[in-house]
Amino acid sequence: MQVEIRNRPAFSNLLVQLQPGERILAEAGAMASMSTGLEMSTRWNGGFFRAVLRRVFGGETLFMNEFHATTGGHIVLTQPFPGDMVELPLNGNTMFLQPGAFVAAEPGVALGLGWAGLKSLFSGEGLFRLKVSGHGRVWFGAYGAIFSREIAGELIVDSGHLVAYEPTVGIRPGLAGGLFSSFFGGEGIVIRVSGQGRIYMQSRSFGGFASWVNSHL
Repeated sequence: MQVEIRNRPAFSNLLVQLQPGERILAEAGAMASMSTGLEMSTRWNGGFFRAVLRRVFGGETLFMNEFHATTGGHIVLTQPFPGDMVELPLNGNTMFLQPGAFVAAEPGVALGLGWAGLKSLFSGEGLFRLKVSGHGRVWFGAYGAIFSREIAGELIVDSGHLVAYEPTVGIRPGLAGGLFSSFFGGEGIVIRVSGQGRIYMQSRSFGGFASWVNSHL
């Protein structure tokens, strides 16, 4: 399977070339176009109960599409918002993704829910995170450009900009500065990321865009 991330970073999409017998899993609604040599089947996103849990608590769709190459061909996968995409290889490790970030994965990758905790809820990130684990490649996207950083200690990240992080990294809500500066300076609640591991951030946030639009209505 050959996968190319095209049109980065503003309007990224995946061009997937499948050989006969190869498969790829994709988020429902991600397919933009595909060859006639591919067959699509739809299934519950990890079984009925897991799919419902991921829908209610993880913000993901109930269903997932599997594309199987009978004679070979290609498929183009997209995300519903403008932004970048990243390829993440898994070798038995785990990564937590923000709701809506998942785009596609190879069949050896398992999707589940990870408990983020009340601290994550108070920081605006929700009680649960989408958990990807196993062996294979995962592709996820974000609003805006994606950049990564290795954490060894503590880092302050504005709420809404954290896309993915390893389980060795902990998050807790906090203030960017004093009470007056945090709220009247426009930063409000931030996320204090601590531990040792890799995180992925997005250069834009949906909350910031929504606030900008509302201010012009």
